[in-house]
Amino acid sequence: MRILAISDIHGSYSEFNALLKKVNYRPSEDKLILMGDYVDRGPNSKGIVDQVMTLKREWGVTVLKGNHDKMAYDALTSEFDKLDTHWLSNGGLYTLMSYCEADSVFFNKDFGWNDYMLLKEEIRQKYKHHLDFLSSLPLYHETEEHIFVHAGINPLIEDWKRQEPYDFIWIRESFYTNPVVSTNKTVIFGHTSTMDLHDSEEIWFSPQGDKIGVDGGCAYGQRLNCLEISGGEYITHFVRNGKKP
Repeated sequence: MRILAISDIHGSYSEFNALLKKVNYRPSEDKLILMGDYVDRGPNSKGIVDQVMTLKREWGVTVLKGNHDKMAYDALTSEFDKLDTHWLSNGGLYTLMSYCEADSVFFNKDFGWNDYMLLKEEIRQKYKHHLDFLSSLPLYHETEEHIFVHAGINPLIEDWKRQEPYDFIWIRESFYTNPVVSTNKTVIFGHTSTMDLHDSEEIWFSPQGDKIGVDGGCAYGQRLNCLEISGGEYITHFVRNGKKP
């Protein structure tokens, strides 16, 4: 059975489906693991969440939580203005446009806070099932040889499973710059762009062999990566931003 790991789709619906087509994804035979950040920054967050929910329901696809999934849920279900501001300034506006079927012109014409609150309530009412889904996602998936997680594991915690939930979806430098000593399993993660890891869009394999970073920065105009694990080997695939199925 092949394992196919993809992270940081960020509303890139066309690219995601082009990548599944390129790797010849067979849901009845392959194990697809999605490592978070389905929303924000890209043009079709609603379409991605719809599709991911269907993949999980019909084929048992592993769907993990990312920091943007939590940010979107927290902002859309709370009344705390700072959560809204943080989310909107980190790509949330694109999610709002996707769910409300509006374009940037609409938001540039006298769009105010009251308008935003009305749209927020509309999403709560019409897409509660999407919000519930994003909130319910697990933080990691473990196999005999690998740990799949959105951001990483805290190298200072002896038992990584007991680390703060925050670290699973937010940790960066302290994870990827330090050796993993709390487990002998390889950690496969997204969140930190591979451009930041080795100045390349290609999947990053740490020199120590304990980490693999797959976020190719599709939401920033780069590419969407897929790590295939098959027969004990790692095979890399990708599509570029703008690729259609």
